[in-house]
Amino acid sequence: MEEKIRHVAIIMDGNGRWAKKQGKVRTAGHYQGVENVRNIAIAANDLGVEVLTVFAFSTENWKRPEEEVSYLMKLPSVFFKRFLKELMEKNIRITMIGEMDQIPKETAKVLQAAIDDTKANTGMILNFAMNYGGRREIVLAAQAYAREVRDGKASDTISDEQFGQYLMGAQFPPLDLLIRTSGEYRISNFLLWEIAYAEMIFVDEAWPDFTPELLKQCLDQFRQRDRRFGGVK
Repeated sequence: MEEKIRHVAIIMDGNGRWAKKQGKVRTAGHYQGVENVRNIAIAANDLGVEVLTVFAFSTENWKRPEEEVSYLMKLPSVFFKRFLKELMEKNIRITMIGEMDQIPKETAKVLQAAIDDTKANTGMILNFAMNYGGRREIVLAAQAYAREVRDGKASDTISDEQFGQYLMGAQFPPLDLLIRTSGEYRISNFLLWEIAYAEMIFVDEAWPDFTPELLKQCLDQFRQRDRRFGGVK
């Protein structure tokens, strides 16, 4: 029996470089990347993944040129307009981690509508990390815990497991596998708490070239790993 892979996360890297190699503007790569979110989400769902978390926009991405940021903020509307019906048919539920209140109102409205429209779905969770940073997530969790201690709602001693309940993705199963595309070997401030014992796979293909077959290969490779979680088998 194959090992169950419950939670997979992907750093969808390389859109801009993919476009430049083809003589196109960077935004063309981002558009193609949106198309591929649909492809990989459907494949992950078919392969039995419970949660797929995709790194869509980081807290550091605001540093990019204003024109590019503006385009990136329009992509959720493009994605859900084209693919929400299909995702609904596949029983896929949309969720988000990150700080919604800093996202432009129209983008936030589109994201919230997709979350609301799919909240009763019971299939795979497609979780978008939008305006998300791993360090920021931990800081916000620490602040929330400190407030509860101050207000007498929590003890001043806490375990790893208890602290994890203050994180944005506390409702999700532990992260099993982190994939990064485009040949870069960095975490880029993504899911810093959650990756403690996740397996990691770095692939050379840019995100637009990352196919369902490559996803399956990554899942197969994950199943070959010897996960000891700091112990000895």
